[in-house]
Amino acid sequence: MPKLIGAAAVILDFEGRVLLVKHSYGKNNWELPGGKTEDNESAEETAKREVYEEVGLYVGIRRLTGIYYDPDYDMHHFVFIAKNESERAPQPSSPEILECRFYSRDDLPRPISDFTCKRIEDALNDDRQQLFQIIGPRKWSE
Repeated sequence: MPKLIGAAAVILDFEGRVLLVKHSYGKNNWELPGGKTEDNESAEETAKREVYEEVGLYVGIRRLTGIYYDPDYDMHHFVFIAKNESERAPQPSSPEILECRFYSRDDLPRPISDFTCKRIEDALNDDRQQLFQIIGPRKWSE
């Protein structure tokens, strides 16, 4: 069975707030825009495609900010800083997304997982040296 790969984008607005999407399934949680790779697609291409599918924005990938291995799903998650290159504001453009909004990193919405918070903090930490991490089961802030 092939390894699962996912990718997500950290997109900031001009005030430095991060774009989050609220899922229409599971815990209806807030999450970074992203998802699983498709055949013959790189992690970077996945992040760009998923952002477009979920919130209708074309983004440019700026840099890789983390690779997270989830042994429970045998999955690698890639996270990138991306820049909105569209002339428009994000809006839900998939049945999977109930809403999307920019949030201050000090005032993130709930429910949200510790994994999502960690990926945001890592992406915004310019001094970070180690990109690869193994993650444990998610903990939720309700």
